[in-house]
Amino acid sequence: MRPSLLLFSLVLPLALPLAAGSALAQAPAGADPACAGKPPAALPASLADWRTPDAMKAAGNAKTAAKAALKPGAAVRATLLPTPKVAYPVRPEKPGGTVSYGGLFRFTVAREGVWRVALGSAAWVDVVRDGKAMRSVAHGHGPACSGVRKMVDYRLTPGTYTLQVAANGSDSLTLLVTPQP
Repeated sequence: MRPSLLLFSLVLPLALPLAAGSALAQAPAGADPACAGKPPAALPASLADWRTPDAMKAAGNAKTAAKAALKPGAAVRATLLPTPKVAYPVRPEKPGGTVSYGGLFRFTVAREGVWRVALGSAAWVDVVRDGKAMRSVAHGHGPACSGVRKMVDYRLTPGTYTLQVAANGSDSLTLLVTPQP
């Protein structure tokens, strides 16, 4: 076998996984490969704003959370902080490690009912009021191929709440808080 052919036959098997990894790295984080080439899924009215998020920076502590105020029904593309830089009011059940990301947000509930937190990743979320994490009443996934990875519902009364995001694998996340009909 010629030396150049021998070299090619040795290098090709090593290069293919790198090329495949590069192609996978170009897909959006959390993208479902089964959705490639398909149109985005239809969203229910409560998630209508999901595809047009506004930019927002997460807060690192309860004192600055008011600067990260979420408007119900409006999606945000949040820039998160490294976990060690977040002082959670209540320790998250799954806080993530030193290489994960999180942050705090504030939102106001005007009417009692079930409120949904929709996330574009599998991050851990808690809704906190008066130093206590609220119990969730339902968990689920968003519509297939919609970009909504996780949804968590809470029964809330009027007032101001802190949304804690923890254990996210990247420094950004799309999220939306909305009342349910």
